[in-house]
Amino acid sequence: MSLERILFYLTGAFVLACIGVAILLVGPTKQESGVAPPAAPAVAPEQTPAAEEQPTTSPEAAVPTPATPSAISPQKRLDAMVAGAPEYGPFLKRLRENFPAEYAATLEDLNASSGDPETIDSLISEAVRKLRRARGAEAAHAESAALAKVFEAQAAVLRAIAERDAKLCVAFLYGGADLGDFSRFAATRRPLVADMALAGLEAIVNGRAKHVERAKPTDDDFKTLETALAARGLGPDMIDALLDGKMPEPPPEDQRMCAAGQTYLDTLKALPAEPRLRIYGLAIELMARS
Repeated sequence: MSLERILFYLTGAFVLACIGVAILLVGPTKQESGVAPPAAPAVAPEQTPAAEEQPTTSPEAAVPTPATPSAISPQKRLDAMVAGAPEYGPFLKRLRENFPAEYAATLEDLNASSGDPETIDSLISEAVRKLRRARGAEAAHAESAALAKVFEAQAAVLRAIAERDAKLCVAFLYGGADLGDFSRFAATRRPLVADMALAGLEAIVNGRAKHVERAKPTDDDFKTLETALAARGLGPDMIDALLDGKMPEPPPEDQRMCAAGQTYLDTLKALPAEPRLRIYGLAIELMARS
């Protein structure tokens, strides 16, 4: 197997894996899209007796206005958002405990956003992306159970997307999903997306503590995977599409490609432990550098 094929295989089809999930997916805020936040409602000044001395300031300045997002601390805003999406609570708690700098960056991102409730899905996606880029390679040194959990969680998300939208499934598989589409999906399946985010974070924490050293996958490891894919009914055209990115002509339908992607992850999970974990480890390491 050529080096080019190995690199494509690990950074192309596997771009959905590890801490970012193709969770490089961050929906634009209303401010970014050019939509101004609603103005504060007008409040009529209170009537005062004529005999009383009138204030020198304007009535509008004397009347308190409702608090705007910028007047509320990012932490309080985040707490309020998590109250409506408690699935993300464990991830944020773990992030704050172990990586305070990345947690602070998340608060900064929130402070720059519109603060709408749906922002939580995009906010978590961005937090995961930044964590992956900064520390993702450490997950490659996690113990076997923590490493496997990352890929199991991602496979669960892929299956859920496949049930809803085959086109989004294929885009997610190759890391090219539309930002808004994925955020809308995440809002409907938060337990799965939150589990995937937490699995990646826990793998990083575990990898830092245990620092398991693994050999790089061999040509025989990849040949074992190809043989297993063929045994599950995938023809050479679909295997090439998954591992090389060489789409057949005409390209397969989204449903077929999506099903092949699920077969691919299921097959990888069923490989013997040693080659599977070697591939997992290298995949996570390369994706952290991408």
